[in-house]
Amino acid sequence: MKSLLRSPPVPRAGGHHRLLFMLMQCLPYLIALAVLVIELTPAHFIYTGPFLTAVPALAAVTLGPKGTTAAAALALAISVTTATYNGAWGTLQVYSNFLALALVSVAGFITSRAMQERRQRELDQVRSIAVAAQEVVLRPVPACLGPLRAGSLCLAAGTGARVGGDLYEAVQTRYGVRMIVGDVRGKGLSAVRAVAVALGAFREAVHYEEDLVEVMNRCAAALRREVSVPGAYGQEVLLEGFTTALIAQVPDQPLVQLVNRGHPPPLLLHQGKAAPLTPSSASPPLGLEDLVTDLPEKSESYAFVPGDRLLLYTDGVVEARNRGGEFFALPEAMEGIGVGPGPLEFLEQLHQGLTLHTGGDLADDVAMILADRFDGLPGSPSGGADVE
Repeated sequence: MKSLLRSPPVPRAGGHHRLLFMLMQCLPYLIALAVLVIELTPAHFIYTGPFLTAVPALAAVTLGPKGTTAAAALALAISVTTATYNGAWGTLQVYSNFLALALVSVAGFITSRAMQERRQRELDQVRSIAVAAQEVVLRPVPACLGPLRAGSLCLAAGTGARVGGDLYEAVQTRYGVRMIVGDVRGKGLSAVRAVAVALGAFREAVHYEEDLVEVMNRCAAALRREVSVPGAYGQEVLLEGFTTALIAQVPDQPLVQLVNRGHPPPLLLHQGKAAPLTPSSASPPLGLEDLVTDLPEKSESYAFVPGDRLLLYTDGVVEARNRGGEFFALPEAMEGIGVGPGPLEFLEQLHQGLTLHTGGDLADDVAMILADRFDGLPGSPSGGADVE
């Protein structure tokens, strides 16, 4: 649970409502400034006690317990300053003002804290429902898949109760182990629907389509059918929606085959060095096929020998920033952890590294699959080289 002294977030509304909310947050301090100006000028004959008492009361509505405490401290400082400047100490009016300010400040702090606790309880409840809904669609990958030991990790960003659009799956088929990692643009129910559609198409196609490119095409076709349903998606999704996806296949041979549609390339850890398996030519994400004329006609193959470690991930990993704006160095982190820990322990250490880098505040969702090759295949070529 977040600290009770943390100010409530600004509502994610339209620009007009956001501006109004910011003005309401500034109002207590504007009133305090106005009182200070009146008391330090010839206009100090105006009775400002009620205005100063309103400062912590207004702060309690929009600034949370921490902001209420700051506003109350400011009002108290102004009261002491103006009473000293005007020589008003010893009068009943000054002490009445202090008493009223103290009572309103305490009441405002208690009310603000109770409101924040209630909001947090409601948010936790809605978030748990959202996570449960997402877990229905996404399931942990099996620990052992053919020649692979595998693990998966999915982390939600700090975006309230909005579920994200990251997807992943790993399935053992007659063609080998097939894995997918993808990222649907956007969040919320529309993203979850797109994730469910893409994963449904993948889970069926992997068992019947021998060609890995056709598996990707089946996912793209399913998404096109989904967005064509009248009223299913908003205008923004229809105009700007797309899905990046990467499908990997690990057959019995010591290699991995990839089809990449606009997704960050996977990392292969071979002999202590992590290298991206970058496609020879860029391909558009799913949903943007009309922007190009040539789509990939075949998968690309890379050596994947026993002892190698393959990491599939979404862009929330490599785009995670620290306070200085620096991106998370995933290859270096992968090399630092090495091949000693098992897949789940490796992903947990990677999670800890992300947490330290971002200060626990992920800006985007994160999904990862780690696959270790452990079968003993003779004559394996060197990892990382193109074997096509």
